[in-house]
Amino acid sequence: MFGPITLPFGAKMLFNTVQLKPGVSFDDVEMAVGELCSVVKESYGGDKGGFIAGQVFKFSGFLSDKGSLSKSGTTDDHYAIVTYWRSYEDHEKSHADELFNNKFAALATMCSDTKELGYDMLWQGAAGA
Repeated sequence: MFGPITLPFGAKMLFNTVQLKPGVSFDDVEMAVGELCSVVKESYGGDKGGFIAGQVFKFSGFLSDKGSLSKSGTTDDHYAIVTYWRSYEDHEKSHADELFNNKFAALATMCSDTKELGYDMLWQGAAGA
């Protein structure tokens, strides 16, 4: 559950930012996020639906002046759910499924906003490789 991941070149990455409602903490949503991640992994993983791997991040509060051209309005406290898929079609099919929608709906009740952006992988590399 907390092991390293390996991504095949060409994977599609979906980057979902999750802004919680005022007064809601990650402790409040941890179970809903865990259940959502479990459903995606178990129900849509590999040949069952094209899910490759995923990660959940909490915004740490820093904005790199060295890597930023301008001040960003996205430095509010938020979380990122990053998932990797064989194709956008696989992703969209999983998200149309009732099982996924039920788990996502539970999380959504505690969110003020979510956005999911899709990316094509253009490069990957590892240190020393």
